[in-house]
Amino acid sequence: MDPSILLSYLWVLVVLIVLEGLLAADNAIVMAVMVKHLKPEEQKKALFYGLVGAFIFRIISLFLITVLAQYWEIQALGAAYLIFMSVKNLYDYFKKKNHGDDTTVPDIAEEQAEDTKGNGFWMTVLKVEFADIAFAIDSMLAAIAIAVTLPHVGPDFLGLNAGQFAVMFTGGMIGVILMRFAANYFVAILAKYPSLEAAAFAIVGWVGIKLVVLVLAHDKIHVLPHEFPHSWQWQLIFWTVLIGIALGGFLLGKFKEKKASH
Repeated sequence: MDPSILLSYLWVLVVLIVLEGLLAADNAIVMAVMVKHLKPEEQKKALFYGLVGAFIFRIISLFLITVLAQYWEIQALGAAYLIFMSVKNLYDYFKKKNHGDDTTVPDIAEEQAEDTKGNGFWMTVLKVEFADIAFAIDSMLAAIAIAVTLPHVGPDFLGLNAGQFAVMFTGGMIGVILMRFAANYFVAILAKYPSLEAAAFAIVGWVGIKLVVLVLAHDKIHVLPHEFPHSWQWQLIFWTVLIGIALGGFLLGKFKEKKASH
């Protein structure tokens, strides 16, 4: 193989690993928020099933990406799901905060029973798997935008070249591994800093907005330029807002803790 082709493949693989690492971070935050209400041992199981789902859906989306990319509705459903979950959880969170001081024991017991009914272990796993589908498509669309620039190596199949397919597969699987560690890390952070809960719910909504941007840039919608979701300008905006939400939630929580201690 021509050394220049090998170098270009290695360079794109490095870029994809960095990209997958960034995607794994926001995906892992969503997964951590989804499982946080479960018991610690159930959290680990739910994350395990979620990561198995992430692995499977990434492989499926890799084989079907040229077909899935034509249907903006799939991405729109994922975006709507994450935004709905964010708004609902934020509403519930602030409702409990506002009524926390005057809530009676029976009311608390009733709320907990209601939460358990709607957010049991397998229901939580199902929600995580649904989010995995949206994340898998997001991941593969980002990867294909970079991989298609590579020179062809080997035969073509399923609308992709064998070399491009191999690079996307490698990057996607590394992304799943990174997500596995990141998800456990974010679960631990949420347990250690409960004040970040509202910020985490807000971040879920912001990730949903990221999928909305992807939909608006779809060839059949074309409200935004096709390249915009993967541009450095949007990445800068996305990560600045995400870090700002997390930092704001942390500082606000610390301020409230300090105020309560006086």
